[in-house]
Amino acid sequence: MPRNIEIKVRVGDLDAARRRALARGAHLHAIEKQIDRYYRLDGERRVKLRTINGRPAHIIEYQRPETHGVRTSNYTLTPVRDPDEQTCLVPTGKPLVVVSKEREILLLDNVRIHLDVVDGLGTFLELEAVVDAAHNDTTCHEQIDAVMAALGVSQEELVRASYAELLSLCSAPTREYP
Repeated sequence: MPRNIEIKVRVGDLDAARRRALARGAHLHAIEKQIDRYYRLDGERRVKLRTINGRPAHIIEYQRPETHGVRTSNYTLTPVRDPDEQTCLVPTGKPLVVVSKEREILLLDNVRIHLDVVDGLGTFLELEAVVDAAHNDTTCHEQIDAVMAALGVSQEELVRASYAELLSLCSAPTREYP
């Protein structure tokens, strides 16, 4: 199962983050419009159906603790359409939440730097260090720490929730107290 070491932080100035990342040696990879529709499967598992710029969709299932700022995320990407089996894997029913964002992706070695503008939430920076044959967990943690330092991000600022959870919190009814 593929794995990232990742962080998320709310940022007020994406231009400053971009300048610092480029000065560190990152380069522009892509600018995408992403729509993520979250569904619950089997009563427990949650998946997201991601579409990017109208390309074929993928289902992303991930396992990630939301208790730490720097966290390990195990994930799978599955194409929605299986041409060999003639099947479509889009979950049925209404999504739990829909996250719409503009994402600028910068690459620095195996670290993906996401500059996100999320509808209803604001602007965020995500770092994802891809664990692979050349980059083990320890190396990826060191890379995340180094990029955080270069971008002026502290551990105390890290967000410990997905965009879906943040949007759900924003739309939750407020409780009135007597």
